[in-house]
Amino acid sequence: MAGTKRTKIKKNDQVAVIAGRDKGRRGRVLEVNPTKGKIRVEGIGMIKRHQKANPQANKGGGIVDKESFIDISNVQLIDPQSGKPTRVKYLVDSDGSKTRVGATSGHSLEK
Repeated sequence: MAGTKRTKIKKNDQVAVIAGRDKGRRGRVLEVNPTKGKIRVEGIGMIKRHQKANPQANKGGGIVDKESFIDISNVQLIDPQSGKPTRVKYLVDSDGSKTRVGATSGHSLEK
């Protein structure tokens, strides 16, 4: 499984969870790991970590809540036009540049 996979979801996108224990919730993408096909979403897939204190970094120890990675196939991008989850497709311009658009509305997903 060497190399990189292409993902249509990028950091800071708004996504909706469509499967799993957090189904129906929405959040912002914090991190994308294309080689494993996983993403980390703000407030989704919370786990508890036992963290050791680190005085140099001024971090206290204890049990910390943090987001875990979830599979990319379990989320869909939110269409900015309708506010509903949508699939993503690319429109290729005549100059060869690609633009991400929502499959249902056809509106651009770029900021």
